[in-house]
Amino acid sequence: MNKTSTAVAVLVVGTLALAGCTDNTTEASTDGAISVVSTNDTCNVSTDTTAGGTIKFDVKNEGSAVTEFYLLAEDGLRIVGEVENIGPGVTRDLVVMAPQGKYFTACKPGMVGDGIRAAFTVSESADGQEVSADRAALQKNATDQYAAYVKDQTEQLVRGTEKFAEAFASGDEELAKSLYAPTRMHWERIEPVAESFGDLDPILDAREADLEAGDSFTGWHRAEKDLWAPEGYTKMSQGDREEIATKMVEDTKELYTRTQSLEFTPDQLANGAKELLDEVATGKVTGEEETFSHTDLWDFQANLEGAKIAYEDLQPLLAGTDDALDEELKTNFAALQKQLDAYREGDGFKYYQDLSDSQIKELASGVDALSEPLSKLTAVVVK
Repeated sequence: MNKTSTAVAVLVVGTLALAGCTDNTTEASTDGAISVVSTNDTCNVSTDTTAGGTIKFDVKNEGSAVTEFYLLAEDGLRIVGEVENIGPGVTRDLVVMAPQGKYFTACKPGMVGDGIRAAFTVSESADGQEVSADRAALQKNATDQYAAYVKDQTEQLVRGTEKFAEAFASGDEELAKSLYAPTRMHWERIEPVAESFGDLDPILDAREADLEAGDSFTGWHRAEKDLWAPEGYTKMSQGDREEIATKMVEDTKELYTRTQSLEFTPDQLANGAKELLDEVATGKVTGEEETFSHTDLWDFQANLEGAKIAYEDLQPLLAGTDDALDEELKTNFAALQKQLDAYREGDGFKYYQDLSDSQIKELASGVDALSEPLSKLTAVVVK
């Protein structure tokens, strides 16, 4: 459910992206729409550039599996628009209003994985940059985009967990270790949503230090301890590992099912963004989350990305309402990302125990600098 407002805002298109899709089982139209043909292993988009404003994609599935089509923001994470469940032989339309900028198109045959992606550029609109938009419509668009993002992240979490669980149960520790942190990033990006399911969160993500007497130690951190075994620790048997792995997959699939029909409100997005920064401050920058693997900076990155996605979905509600806060958030998100980028190594990051005390203190200061303006976001977006 979205909060409503009668206010009408005149907003800059550079902050706006409204999306919708319609069923269409006929051939692609010739009304200026961009043709997209999805097969089992290709995603052919008729052009890689167009003018800003209303953009229509006619997406035809010439493959044998159900497919999806996405227009993604420059970071490759934020979903600007999507059309799902396109059966073989079916054409469906995706209509979005997108401002000038860099994007990605993506087909997802079989509805799994990151999809077949390509760069896509939107140039300046020929009709100027200003449009009128109802504030309630902007709120709904923000929450719809975030709901699509949550669905996508949980789908990728299921696929990653299945691969991790197979490697862990079979004893392929090298592969399991390589999958651990990248897979958990899908969880960490939507952590407030995942944690909202009070029965699933403890069995999937509880840390050993947080358990109370009688609690079972299961899920990700149980597997983490067995892979990065501390001195004196006796490793699990293969049977025990299989039990843990099977339960992780079952519970993650249950999380996926529950998130498919979730609806959000703007204040949930804004508060969730702040919660993610709080998670960084209380668990990641302190090195408490990943006690055995020390992969806390992967979680840090994912929490930061999740917070930024929520902010960017809400950003059109700030433009013209609180431009100073918008600019401060934009600046501080970029600054904290730059700080974190300094610790990248290959596809990942430095391990937490390799950071000096001064480096940890500097990262904590960056988190604090972003948390303060982020705490003001909710009051603005619910106006």
